[in-house]
Amino acid sequence: MRHSLLATLGFLVLLGNIHAAAPESLINRKPNIILIMTDDQGYGDLACHGNPILKTPNLDQLHRQSVRFTDFHVSPTCAPTRSALMTGRHEFFNGITHTIFERERLRLDATILPQMLKQQGYRTGIFGKWHLGDEDAYQPQKRGFDEVFIHGAGGIGQTYAGSCGDAPGNRYFDPVIRKNGQFVKTSGYCTDVFFDEMIRWVDSQRKQGPFFAYVTPNAPHAPLDCPVGSDEPYRGKVPNPVAKFYGMIANIDTNMGKLMAKLREWELETNTLLIFMTDNGTATGSQVFNAGMRGAKGTPFTGGTRVPAFWRWTGTLPAGVDVPVLTCHWDILPTFVELTGHQPKPEWKATWQGRSLVPLLQDPKANWPDRIFISHVGRWKNGEAATGRDVQASIRNARWQLVIQNPKKIELFDLKNDPGEQRNVMLEHPEVAAELRAEFNRWWDAVQPNLVNESAKPPAINPFKEAYWRQFGGPGPNQVPPPPGLLR
Repeated sequence: MRHSLLATLGFLVLLGNIHAAAPESLINRKPNIILIMTDDQGYGDLACHGNPILKTPNLDQLHRQSVRFTDFHVSPTCAPTRSALMTGRHEFFNGITHTIFERERLRLDATILPQMLKQQGYRTGIFGKWHLGDEDAYQPQKRGFDEVFIHGAGGIGQTYAGSCGDAPGNRYFDPVIRKNGQFVKTSGYCTDVFFDEMIRWVDSQRKQGPFFAYVTPNAPHAPLDCPVGSDEPYRGKVPNPVAKFYGMIANIDTNMGKLMAKLREWELETNTLLIFMTDNGTATGSQVFNAGMRGAKGTPFTGGTRVPAFWRWTGTLPAGVDVPVLTCHWDILPTFVELTGHQPKPEWKATWQGRSLVPLLQDPKANWPDRIFISHVGRWKNGEAATGRDVQASIRNARWQLVIQNPKKIELFDLKNDPGEQRNVMLEHPEVAAELRAEFNRWWDAVQPNLVNESAKPPAINPFKEAYWRQFGGPGPNQVPPPPGLLR
């Protein structure tokens, strides 16, 4: 399997894996790293990006203090983004073409980010959403995380046939969370629970060497169940679902403020890289404000993949600086490799499609050769990958984007002059469309041997439910509720 992956990735070196020399001042610095990635919040779901309704004062402050990658892209949906971030390559090379039906499982032969960080002496923790496989072999504690505090599936309470499902009857308030393999009863709203647990863990680690905290709340993913009263400022100004969505984001903002205050209190700001991003385009907010973009979550348009990317390292990185070049989630792992001084094995590095962002973090005007970024929504029916090539996909470089909605609807957009993707210029620039289409076809052929989950056989019972019943009894009338008060 590994040889197949290396062989098919070879041609992609020219597309993404151009490793520019990094400024010496950032190499091997080994900062603490806290990466916050919210769920279904888009680029336009922030006041600092022009949203006229939503209030996000703490994220606005982080925006002012950060290097901001303003053309930063991820995958169109959540599990694909998470796998690409963990591996430095497109999710299809990880076998991930969906968010359910075993096609969200991150292939087991992949070396992933926390494993690399542990080799550099980092303690690693995840708090929130994993969504890269609920079966035991795929769980984060088997893949480099020391501290694991997660829900199952793609969301709290979510259940699908097969392996993807959360603990039975779970909800956003007082959720049951799996901590280091054991379920615990928590008290409070889910986002508060995840941030509070992360802050406690950071407090226990901050004097013991570098740490990596991966904070992945399930909010503001549906169901739109917000903290009581958090939607009040938005009622009557936007449709009720958006008001609840904004209430969930306002709660995220409050927790960001709490985290930033703790970093100041602990005097960690100068040796901690704090990153805020989201996992795909907005799921709910585009009907109110979408920063001029077309599309949203689950689409191949810019609005489906462009997300916030704020990088703050007080005293080391410049503050309030925009970096407008085309960057993406593939770039995070190579960046962390340089910042931590890790020397990856050549066969692992050969699988990357990302580039280190270190040159841009040091100098926002650094040379950044043009590149190709491919997005594909996937989600074809199980076993029907062959029919999925020309459905909901896009391929772009710094200026042009070819969007393939279906075999009969293919459009070319000039992003320099039409960032909202309103005017199809295929007839004016057929040579550009042909070049991008050829790159896409080569990419599609390359990923085929790596679609390792397409015919996976599902387990009879969701692994999280099975583990829950094993711990507490059940299922059915014999089920015992978890004991209260294990966490505040």
